Amino acid sequence: MDRSTRTVEDVLRLLDGLFAPGHDRWTGGAADWWDDFYADRDRPVPFFVAKPDESLVSCLDRGLVPAGRALDLGCGLGRNALLLAERGFEVDAVDLSPAALGSAPERARAAGLDINFLCGDVFAADTLRGPYRLIHDSGCFHHLPPHRRISHLALLDRLLEPGGYFSLVCFAAGRMGSELSDADLYRAGGLGGGLAYSPGALRHVFSGLEEIELRAMRPQPPDSALFGEPFLWTALFRRPAGGVADVHPQG
Repeated sequence: MDRSTRTVEDVLRLLDGLFAPGHDRWTGGAADWWDDFYADRDRPVPFFVAKPDESLVSCLDRGLVPAGRALDLGCGLGRNALLLAERGFEVDAVDLSPAALGSAPERARAAGLDINFLCGDVFAADTLRGPYRLIHDSGCFHHLPPHRRISHLALLDRLLEPGGYFSLVCFAAGRMGSELSDADLYRAGGLGGGLAYSPGALRHVFSGLEEIELRAMRPQPPDSALFGEPFLWTALFRRPAGGVADVHPQG
């Protein structure tokens, strides 16, 4: 008999287990799933290119986010972490997958950039130490099951400095990703390759932040130095002086 559930985090982990092991990108050996995903770099996966997000470049070029400490959340191959370091940020870059991080430190060193690459669970309290001026999430958020939005908001609340910025890239409803309701995702036992979001849904989830910009990502031609695909939303939010989320998962 298991009666070990006591905290909110226990409940979240219990909900994690409702997704079928081996068929989901968050639970059931997620690091192994992503290691397999990144094993073949020759596959035509759009974000395997060594190019930063056009939306992030645009924000920096317009001076919307001043340099400071930055976190690249779910950094993958480190393409945005390298950009941030080039622009004068002190960068922590974290990913669950060792394979994703494989060559990123070497590329950073070759470019003369000092980036702190970390492999681990972004929601574990001992993985990251804020505060950060900027948290950039390019593709992590839309691979979270609904209950882990609580963890994501709590992470922002814990790590983003007052007046700090949250930059997001995620699947756009009608263009990419599953549009099942939250309840139906649990019935299906999987995320269907990632969750689609509408602008209204993003504004609801991040209602504790001030919206600066929310738009479709601008597609880029093959010869562009930037990454941009039309099936993604991009957003920039700013944290007010107070908190971000009204629900905290630890306790």
